[in-house]
Amino acid sequence: MVNGPKPIAESAASEEQQEPIRLPRTSESEHLKKIRHTTSHIMAMAVQKLFPKAQVTIGPWTETGFYYDFDLAEPFSEKDLKAIKKEMIKIVNRNLPVIREEVTREEAERRIKEINEPYKLEILESIQEPITIYHLGDQWWDLCAGPHLESTGQINPKAIDLEHVAGAYWRGDATKAQLQRIYGTAWETPEQLEEYKRRKEEALKRDHRKLGKELGLFVFSDLVGPGLPLWTPKGTILRSILEDFLKQEQIKRGYLPVVTPHIGRVELFKTSGHWQKYKEDLFPMMAENEEAAAHEQGFVLKAMNCPFHIQIYKSELRSYRELPMRLAEFGTVYRYEQSGELGGLTRVRGFTQDDAHLFVTPEQLESEFLNVVDLILSVIKTLKLDKNFKARLSFRDPDSDKYIGSDEAWNKAEKAIRHAVETLGMEHFEGIGEAAFYGPKLDFIVRDALEREWQLGTVQVDYNLPERFELEYVAEDGTRKRPVMIHRAPFGSLERLIGILIEQYVGDFPLWLAPEQVRILPVSDPQLDYAKQVATQMRSQGIRAEADTSGERLAKMIRNAEKQKIPVMAVVGAKEVESNTLNIRTRASGELGELAVATVIEKLMAAIRDRANF
Repeated sequence: MVNGPKPIAESAASEEQQEPIRLPRTSESEHLKKIRHTTSHIMAMAVQKLFPKAQVTIGPWTETGFYYDFDLAEPFSEKDLKAIKKEMIKIVNRNLPVIREEVTREEAERRIKEINEPYKLEILESIQEPITIYHLGDQWWDLCAGPHLESTGQINPKAIDLEHVAGAYWRGDATKAQLQRIYGTAWETPEQLEEYKRRKEEALKRDHRKLGKELGLFVFSDLVGPGLPLWTPKGTILRSILEDFLKQEQIKRGYLPVVTPHIGRVELFKTSGHWQKYKEDLFPMMAENEEAAAHEQGFVLKAMNCPFHIQIYKSELRSYRELPMRLAEFGTVYRYEQSGELGGLTRVRGFTQDDAHLFVTPEQLESEFLNVVDLILSVIKTLKLDKNFKARLSFRDPDSDKYIGSDEAWNKAEKAIRHAVETLGMEHFEGIGEAAFYGPKLDFIVRDALEREWQLGTVQVDYNLPERFELEYVAEDGTRKRPVMIHRAPFGSLERLIGILIEQYVGDFPLWLAPEQVRILPVSDPQLDYAKQVATQMRSQGIRAEADTSGERLAKMIRNAEKQKIPVMAVVGAKEVESNTLNIRTRASGELGELAVATVIEKLMAAIRDRANF
């Protein structure tokens, strides 16, 4: 029987099934926010029913779910999580109403003391009126600002799950009580939950910590310290390739390279304002004696490069003819991140920024800003991260006191960024409260293969630091004027970028980025010298090639090269030695057959130059 065309309904259903399931972040969906906030309360109620001695602390939503922190002497086990989830489903099925109640501070304090929940008392102190309590029926309640669903029955029990338990300090302070944090997730439909689980499994396969170890790119050492990666030869080559790529682009665009120290006087960071704003995030001060320490006279590891670049600018009186001055550095900085927040390369204590600071006249600001954006877009495109990114206008929160400088300076800087984005016709959104403390930013948010968002490139307009450091230039009319600063970093953190690239490519780097581009595999020992000679010939032309000297059988050498994700393998046997050829197979194009060595080198050099596949 011959199959005819599929019925329209069946065909449409098939197409509908092929559409990818979108997983919105909590911040994108008010309904999802209500689901996750309500589910977190349901989880806390279930925990306290099964473990009456557990005390609850905070339980916010996250972008993919929620968590709650508990104070309980006994650690939660996997078995406990299953029991908690089972109890949660019971609460959902009871369809308890979620009731909002507004109370006085005194009434809230009375009720908290009545149930003996000391953490809630501390939370109450930081809450501003109105003080609201949310009840799950008449069974359980907690201090909360909301929002919530109207009842527990509005949650699909097949669309929730508990994920894992982690340690957490109360208020994020290592000197305070250690709590247990239960992470969970909740979605609108079971299909979304299944897609979320699928992506989590895929993320494990792509995990840069796992792949970085397998590919021999970096290691961590307990003796060196957490959050301080050690780069192996292969990883260092990868870093160098990325640095060289950006340095070449910067030279074309008139940037001047500089190098600055890893430490600086506290006074430098007091002038910039970083010490006052981020003292707790810096490594402890190094002082000569107790008296110096008491007066905060000492040195700290630098957490940012801008104050150093400012000193280079300020070392001479500049003329308007020297501007714009673009100072660039791959500068390593250090921040004392909490140990629980560290994660592979994406959150470390020592990282390298592709930092540059442009000192410009007010008239040059717009064109220089647009040129920086063009550079960042070029970088994102070259790294194949341009398919899914967006621009965020990171402005200050006018109600916050974390910012320095006048309203006039902020308004001018924000206006300049908005005008530049509108001039480019770039799709963007505003992030109120995301600005740096000294100025607004344009941040480039990249979404990876698993739809996770990462901030990469950033460009900032700054009227404040030139004011604080009293920077000047001699204008055309002979008067002294204040320059404007542009801070920019197309990569952001080199460590984080490499972590993202490892996961984006699943360790299978394109030819131009691969630390080892070619591996030459001799069929037997008599061909080893020829393999070494070819490798040497390739390296002399700038191709990163190695000969396999392991003595393994050919099949094992091929498997090893595939595991290491080497882009090009060249097999050499007696025939290839005699004819001065290589038998080529590539990850991108498969078997290419026998080619002359000169031809292979020529094609490899062209592909690397054009950042193309071989």
